[in-house]
Amino acid sequence: MRIYIETYGCQMNMADSEIVASILKHEGYDLVTDLNKADIIFINTCSIRDNAEQRVIKRISELDALRKKKHWLKIGILGCMAERMQDSLIKTHNVDLVVGPDSYRDIPRLLSSQGEGCGDLISTELSETETYSEIYPAKINSNGVTAFIPIMRGCENFCSYCVVPYTRGKERSRDFRTIVNEAEKLFSQGYKEVTLLGQNVNSYLWNQGEKDEVNFAKLISLVAEIDPLLRVRFSTSHPKDISQELLDTIANYDNICKFIHLPLQSGSNRILRLMNRKYTVEEYLDKINRIKRTIQNCSISTDIISGFCTESIEDHESTLNIMKEVCYDSAFMFKYSERPNTLAAKKYKDDVSDCEKTRRLEEIINLQRELSFQSNKQDIGKTFEVLIEGESKRSTDKLLGRNSQNKVILFDKKDFQPGQYVKIKVNDCTSATLFGETVS
Repeated sequence: MRIYIETYGCQMNMADSEIVASILKHEGYDLVTDLNKADIIFINTCSIRDNAEQRVIKRISELDALRKKKHWLKIGILGCMAERMQDSLIKTHNVDLVVGPDSYRDIPRLLSSQGEGCGDLISTELSETETYSEIYPAKINSNGVTAFIPIMRGCENFCSYCVVPYTRGKERSRDFRTIVNEAEKLFSQGYKEVTLLGQNVNSYLWNQGEKDEVNFAKLISLVAEIDPLLRVRFSTSHPKDISQELLDTIANYDNICKFIHLPLQSGSNRILRLMNRKYTVEEYLDKINRIKRTIQNCSISTDIISGFCTESIEDHESTLNIMKEVCYDSAFMFKYSERPNTLAAKKYKDDVSDCEKTRRLEEIINLQRELSFQSNKQDIGKTFEVLIEGESKRSTDKLLGRNSQNKVILFDKKDFQPGQYVKIKVNDCTSATLFGETVS
């Protein structure tokens, strides 16, 4: 049986698809990169916004047309949509298997049951212990240079707009020894950068209160000590939990990248309270100032939601003002999308019109484009160490890499290869990209 896996959503979903691939390969299934050659197609899904779910539903419809030509073809839904929608995916959208984020070990049994003609199957029970710790992921569409390592699963922050606690369950940390072992193995296979993943990496904690307790600052130092040539990144940090110990650790290791993604979501204290974000604007800015004081040349990105429930023009302006004060290097920016069964959906009216959400979002995007351009212009004339990830998508004569600050840099290919470190002097930029030339 040949398996094709298609992934939507965040980096955690990409890492989950690699876990699924590993489980299936171990059971003798073949992975294919051409869906037309597949007997079973899995779609790993995201529920963070309605638009993300609609894309998957449209994709299921497209694949259903393929299934009419190949009557034996099976379609399975994995991940957050599987957990959230369950029965409706089978009854309404005619999929064959539905498997939640904590049930991937169950997939071989489900496929075997399908083969016996047992009908439609669902496995979506959330776990308080599952971390897939001992499973070494099978890389899918990998560039051979960068890799993701999940260090924890689930979330207990319960931001009022977010479905993650309901689709991924209780927060639990993975055994730090398996994380370090996975990073060591990846480095031995030629990978030069790993990104440690969690819904809130700052709350990582193994063996709380015990002699060998390991928090996130300790974990990232253990990974960084594998080899100076192994770069280490992480995502995502929650502002309420980012510690001075972690900032000091980042500053002390050259190979821990000088880049922190710190979601703001809103610049209004009133909106932050409604969002249940558990910090104030003042506390957030204190964390930003600590980052800038502690880590030299640290790049900062953020998340911003436009048009949350009851957001006024004044609330929106406050967000723009914080953006200007922090001067983010980059940002992920979205319109608020009400998600069923969240606290916001139950308690607050989604009363900002879609037209107004779009207008405000455009203001946020335009401002961030200016801030990113200002940030990139400041890098002109500077020289950075860049890890080459591959060819530019627009030109085979150019290579693409990133510096420690997570900025994309393009330069002439020459004889360089992915996985090499090169020194690049920046000589031009756009708001999204730096352009440079190699220097000895």
